[in-house]
Amino acid sequence: MSKVLIVFGSSTGNTEGIAQKLQEIIAAAGHDVTLRNAADTAAAGLAKGYDAVLLGCSAWGEEELELQDDFLPLYDEMEAMELSGVKLAAFASGDSSYTHFCGAVDAIEARGRDLGAQIVAEGLKVDGTVSDAPDAVQEFAAAVLAAL
Repeated sequence: MSKVLIVFGSSTGNTEGIAQKLQEIIAAAGHDVTLRNAADTAAAGLAKGYDAVLLGCSAWGEEELELQDDFLPLYDEMEAMELSGVKLAAFASGDSSYTHFCGAVDAIEARGRDLGAQIVAEGLKVDGTVSDAPDAVQEFAAAVLAAL
């Protein structure tokens, strides 16, 4: 059994819905899963004691990438999470009409790589809600589970 942390930043509830579904799938596979809202989470030592960390953040933007307000402080302080050697995956919901559709996924993965994290699944980008992409969510969860 692995310990998995899922942290999400969600303004509309869509990214939170994905986080909850991921928690359900990973827990059903026998792993210990902790789900946290970014609004209630500090970056310092966040990854300590976990085998894998999944970070979810909604994002938008036409001119530049705008990360969800509650998640932004975590992103800005990612180096404090102690991600070196940690298995990491990113997910987001978004609206594909924006130039930076789910751009948080790419930003989190790039920053995680720079900090020594091991990206274990291709980032999950959902246009809308968890119910709009059930197969993609299942495939993402399966990739994470295969890495545990």
